[in-house]
Amino acid sequence: MATSIVKTLRVVADPNRLRILLLLKAEELSVAELQEILVMGQSTISTHLSLLKQAGLVEDRRIGKNSLYRLITGNGNDVLADLLARAQKEIPESAYDRATARRVVKKRQDKMRAFFDSVAGRHGKDYVPGKSWKAMAEALLRLMPPQTIADLGAGDGSFSLLLAQSAENVIAVDSSAKMIEFARDQAQRNHVKNVDYRLGDMEELPVEDGAVDIVFFSQSLHHALHPDRAICEAARILKPGGRIAIMDLVKHRFEEAREIYADEWLGFSEAELESMLESAGFTKAQTSVVYKEDKAPHFQTLLAIAAKQG
Repeated sequence: MATSIVKTLRVVADPNRLRILLLLKAEELSVAELQEILVMGQSTISTHLSLLKQAGLVEDRRIGKNSLYRLITGNGNDVLADLLARAQKEIPESAYDRATARRVVKKRQDKMRAFFDSVAGRHGKDYVPGKSWKAMAEALLRLMPPQTIADLGAGDGSFSLLLAQSAENVIAVDSSAKMIEFARDQAQRNHVKNVDYRLGDMEELPVEDGAVDIVFFSQSLHHALHPDRAICEAARILKPGGRIAIMDLVKHRFEEAREIYADEWLGFSEAELESMLESAGFTKAQTSVVYKEDKAPHFQTLLAIAAKQG
């Protein structure tokens, strides 16, 4: 039996419910996955789904402990089909939602990722003599060929010193004069001579064109007023074929971070970083969540790597 036109129009009058319907038209999704895509609370998503289900527009099926929701098709509701076709063009978030949904579904399908997540979750909890993340990081860094590396938003310079162990030269840029002074003192105390500390903004780097092989943003991009401009500046100072690595927070809703940590942005989604990288001329972008904190507010670390076109 066809769904009531009156019920359909009443329910889809909400733009967020239209976004949900567009997503469920393309893929079955759980409440948690819809939360991740739409950046909404669980209760809000559940309420929307309940109304859509009551109107006969969506249905769910149980998979283990989770329920997957999907759009009900083949019920003769031409009104809904027409509305969704129009909404696809008119709702500004729809393209972003689709891109994020593809990433979410990929994660669900990627059993190997789940395996590595479980390993990462145990690391540091199960004691193994001599095993540490710092030791692993230093071992990997020393396997890198000598290159010129830029550490943008370098802060106290600790990461720059770590990079300096294998780099030919490190250019450490920060907008705080006091941070630069502290970092220089730290380098002198440790007799490190291949780090060049420069005072400057991530969006107007005091670095010449094509001067570096690798650019790092280590938990610094969310402090930029215009992250897209900072990434474009990174592209400018990179040599053709050079690489960029961004370690930052996954998009979150911990508003207090703006006051506590002077954060300008509450993290980024994988789709947002990939879009900015692509706009700046980078290719072969790869993004993944590499760390999840156990304690509230449960920050997650996102890693994005890409290459400048040769």
